[in-house]
Amino acid sequence: MRRAVTGAMALSLAAPLAACGSDQQDTGPGKDSIGLLLPESKAARYEKFDRRIISSRVASLCLECKVDYHNAEQQVDAQKRQFDALVKKGVKVIILDPVDAAAAKSWVDSAAKKGVKVIAYDRLAEGDVAAYVSYDNEKIGRLQGQGILAALGAQAAASDVVMMNGSPTDPNAPSYKKGAHAVLDGKVRKIVYEKDIPGWSAATAKKEMGDFIDAHGAEGFGAVYSANDGMAGGIAAALKSAGIKNVPVGGQDAELPALQRVVAGTQTFTIYKEVRPEAETAAEIAFRLLRGKSIKSLTSATADNKTKSGIPAQLFKAQMVTRKNMKNTVVRDGAVRVDLLCADGLAAECKSLDLE
Repeated sequence: MRRAVTGAMALSLAAPLAACGSDQQDTGPGKDSIGLLLPESKAARYEKFDRRIISSRVASLCLECKVDYHNAEQQVDAQKRQFDALVKKGVKVIILDPVDAAAAKSWVDSAAKKGVKVIAYDRLAEGDVAAYVSYDNEKIGRLQGQGILAALGAQAAASDVVMMNGSPTDPNAPSYKKGAHAVLDGKVRKIVYEKDIPGWSAATAKKEMGDFIDAHGAEGFGAVYSANDGMAGGIAAALKSAGIKNVPVGGQDAELPALQRVVAGTQTFTIYKEVRPEAETAAEIAFRLLRGKSIKSLTSATADNKTKSGIPAQLFKAQMVTRKNMKNTVVRDGAVRVDLLCADGLAAECKSLDLE
C-alpha cells in the first residue's frame, strides 16, 4: 500500500507533535543512533506522522539517542544507498519500510552479519529481520471484502466486481488481495477484471478503470475494490467522468480526501489504521534492541518472510469506516479535524451525519 498507509493519523496531531520537537533531524553514527528509512512521501502519512511520531517516541525514551532519517521517494536504488550509508556510519538499529521488500533481502542479510538489527516497519522486508511491526494485512483485505459485500447487499450474488490491487513490489499487497478474495470469491457473481497497480498509482488506477468502462460499459460491473484510498480517488474520478453513480468503491488508509469522498457518497468505505500505536511500538522496539533489551513484551505475534520464520512481530487491528460510523471512529479518535473534513462544500452532508 501501501500501505499505505497506507494509514491516517490526526491532522490535528501535527502541531503538538512538532511542538514536542519530533521534527528534529539530529543524526550521527554509533551506539546512540537509530536509522529510519521510509519509502516515499506521496502518501501523506509518512512525512506528517510516521516520521514525527517515531522521532518523538525515541526522544522520550532516550535523550541522547538520535534518529537518522531518510526517504527513498519510491526509488529502490536510493533506499539501498541510504541503508548502506547507515551501516557504514556504524548505526546498529534500522527501522526499514522497504520500497521493494525482495530487493532489500541482500542488504538486510549483509547488515545482520555485521550485527545490525533491522526492524521491518509496515511492510515485511525479506531477509534476516529482527522484528516486524505492522497491521494484520490479510484481515484488512477481509475487511475490505466485507465492505464490498455489505454495500452490495442482496445484489452481491448477481454482481460483478472490478479489483484494483496494490503494487507488485509491496509485500502487503498480496495479503490484502488474499483476504479480499477469501471474502468475495463465491459471494459475488464474478471478479470481472483484476489488475495489480504498480506504485499504487492513482493515475494508473484511473486509466485502468476508464479503459474498462470504455470496453464494457457502465453496466459491466457492480462494485470496485481498491486496495488503497489513493487509487480509490483515481477510480472515483473515472466513474465521475463516465457519469456513473451509486457504484460501491472501497479503499484503505482513512486519508482526508477519502474520508471526504465517504461523506460525499463517492467512496463507500475506507480502512482506518492508527499510525500512532504502530509508530510508537516500532520506536520502542528500536530503543530496546539498541540497548540489548528484550522485546518480548512488545511482540505478541510472529511472522514469516520467505527466508526466515518466527520473526517477533506486533500486528495491530484495523477497522472499517463508513458514513454511519465515521463520528465514532476517526472523528472520535481525533484522526481527522472536523473543520477540514467538512470543508470543500461538504457542510450540508456533514450536518446530516451529525459531524458538525
